[in-house]
Amino acid sequence: MTQSTPQQLVFLDAATMACDGDIDLSVLEEFGTLMEYAITAPEETAQRLVGATIALTNKVVIGGGEMDAAGPSLKLIVVCATGTNNIDLQAAKERGIGVCNVSGYSTAGVAQHVFALLLNLVTHCHRYVSEPEKWAASPIFTRMDFPIMELNGKVLGIVGFGSIGKRVAEIGRALGMRVQALQRDDSFSKSSDIARVPLKEFFESSDVISLHCPLSPETEQMINEESLSWMRPGAFLINTGRGGLVDEGALLAALSSGHLGGAGLDVLSVEPPSADHPLLTSRLPNLLITPHTAWSAVESRQLLMEGVMTNIRSFLAGESANRLV
Repeated sequence: MTQSTPQQLVFLDAATMACDGDIDLSVLEEFGTLMEYAITAPEETAQRLVGATIALTNKVVIGGGEMDAAGPSLKLIVVCATGTNNIDLQAAKERGIGVCNVSGYSTAGVAQHVFALLLNLVTHCHRYVSEPEKWAASPIFTRMDFPIMELNGKVLGIVGFGSIGKRVAEIGRALGMRVQALQRDDSFSKSSDIARVPLKEFFESSDVISLHCPLSPETEQMINEESLSWMRPGAFLINTGRGGLVDEGALLAALSSGHLGGAGLDVLSVEPPSADHPLLTSRLPNLLITPHTAWSAVESRQLLMEGVMTNIRSFLAGESANRLV
């Protein structure tokens, strides 16, 4: 498709991209008329897409029904994220609608978040900071209520060795950690100096496991009662990947029993979670949960916007950058 007339762009969940104007969405007006909706409920999607040429969405679901309601004007769906499980790709293909995504924009931010969670867990900073009055009451110059563990010399196990996994490995090594990765077929470069370890050995030998693989039928609930039982007593789990990688009931049991030293989660299986979600209400001192924010540094979102712009320009020029359909 080549750009000959102004496009009608509809951003269904603009609130997921910009916060108080920190990302300039008006740049999208380069391509035509922009209609922004902060959020869109499922029952609103079809109507809001009527007449749209280009639909932008982060997490709003667009299936065949919504595509049909939009009509023949809809030519492109731009996913303002990497994952595209909210788009019916087969339905888009059947209707001749292009779909593209953006990857790689949050590598630095997610890797940073991994260690924000891990460092809090091993130093108990979050607990000490929340109890200033107890330092004032201490009979000695310090407090040693919570044990602090050095990461130097510990084994960091990484599941999923894409760009984020590699960055996490670099940071882990800088902290003196020994890095290994879960062996998964031929997914690793033969030239990599990172040890690739079979499943059971991987769980048994890692002091920290960090998840960075896609959610698939093969990886769904890979963290379960059995694999958790293989982990070293006192080991730590970090998940900034996908909530569905973890059997949340099994994780809660492992944390409650003290078998795991701690867990840091930025994702849950259902988002947003219910207010009575067992992990949220557990108040366990060895569990940290952040609300899917690892990807959202302003620098990451700016890179994401640049990727969105590149995808639209490419499509309008008849090219196929980041096209999935």
